[in-house]
Amino acid sequence: MESTHLLTGSKKRVKIHPHTVTAKYTTHTPYSPQPGVHTHFPQPGDEGYDDAPSFEDFGSFLEETSDKKQLTESRRWPLTLFGSKDKDSTNKPQAAGGGDGSEGGARAAKGSGKGVGEQLASFGEASVSASRLTWVGLLGAALAHGCLIVLTRLASERFSLGPLFLLLFRSVVQLLSVAVPLHRGEHPFGPEGYRLRLLCYGIAYSLSLCCAYSSLSFASPGNATATWRLATTALSATLAFLLLEERLGLADGISLAAGLCGLGLVLLPTADESNSDSTTGPVVFWRGAFGWSLSALAGLWMALALVGYRSLKERVGVGTALFTVSWTGCLLAPASLALVQEGWSWPTSVPAWGLVLGLVACSVAAFLGMTHALTRLHPALVSASQSLEVPVAMLLHLAVLPLAPTAPEVVGNVMVVLSVGWLVAMKLLPARGGGRRQREEYEEILDSPIK
Repeated sequence: MESTHLLTGSKKRVKIHPHTVTAKYTTHTPYSPQPGVHTHFPQPGDEGYDDAPSFEDFGSFLEETSDKKQLTESRRWPLTLFGSKDKDSTNKPQAAGGGDGSEGGARAAKGSGKGVGEQLASFGEASVSASRLTWVGLLGAALAHGCLIVLTRLASERFSLGPLFLLLFRSVVQLLSVAVPLHRGEHPFGPEGYRLRLLCYGIAYSLSLCCAYSSLSFASPGNATATWRLATTALSATLAFLLLEERLGLADGISLAAGLCGLGLVLLPTADESNSDSTTGPVVFWRGAFGWSLSALAGLWMALALVGYRSLKERVGVGTALFTVSWTGCLLAPASLALVQEGWSWPTSVPAWGLVLGLVACSVAAFLGMTHALTRLHPALVSASQSLEVPVAMLLHLAVLPLAPTAPEVVGNVMVVLSVGWLVAMKLLPARGGGRRQREEYEEILDSPIK
């Protein structure tokens, strides 16, 4: 399709196509306005009216030439169709082919719609693949978190290694992640203008870990973990709405509520715990209450950290975020050790060192999967998916420490698994149907006589 513009000394014929724009200049008598004649756009029935660009071509032209697309194209997920190298290599010969190729492409797109349909289908498949990789990374992070809980408990019970010492050790080892931003030519402390916000993110994340690991000295690992995850999920949904204005859909909210109810059932005290609490003194009671408060405070700090990185996702990479959490943890973990007065001990055997190194590997894997998912998903959805760490830790405890779970724990863990499974299925399964409906609607617009 063409649009004609009258210029001084030349006639410019512009052909607009969803992916290419070509222009031809021909000599023409200079335009001079005549008395009493006013320039107007072609109306129905006038000459040149059929050459006017349609709305879908004009929208595609704006989409392809917008500054926002040019600025964000390099940061897109590498599997997306329009951010890959194939697009550039296929578009350049088409643009160099002149007006015939452009006109033939436009006619083919308008006539049959197969090219547009294939592009939309490929785009939908690439988006589904990217979403699947994201959710696979999230589920892998939940598995790593569950292993992390069991390894921390084993290190404390069998090798007398305190939780805060393990946190300090892993923070020191993770300082090696500084090589990632340096290799990419990025500043290790973040881009200029965002370093204060990145510092606040690192402090919030490290404070959350310090509070969570400190609570293990006052409360049972199962209760501390469930409380931490419940508070993180609920507060991240609230803070994302208040600070980022990101809302959850109705189906997402129902899935999150089911998962939170499952975590609440896990936290219900057993009959033995109720009887023991009634006979214990006030010191033991307040000690347990302090541990629960630390777990809830850890959830608040983690929710702030998740929302904070969500706001920095376009500027700060995952490697830079890991280095920030590492060096802030190196500063805050010794302070927590001094406040809680936890004993200091080093691994003295090969199994102990292997357990500590496995703990570091699990922590890195969990951080990478969860932080990468924050670039694509709502913080509350990311935290809700990590609730799987509670059932995973229960199963691993059964394998390592044969302790029979109670009925509320079993029901709560089943609810958590079902809620996360439903959330994943809801996000991935309708994707193909949604892409098909979008493609059919677009083809209906192309076939419609009203442009």
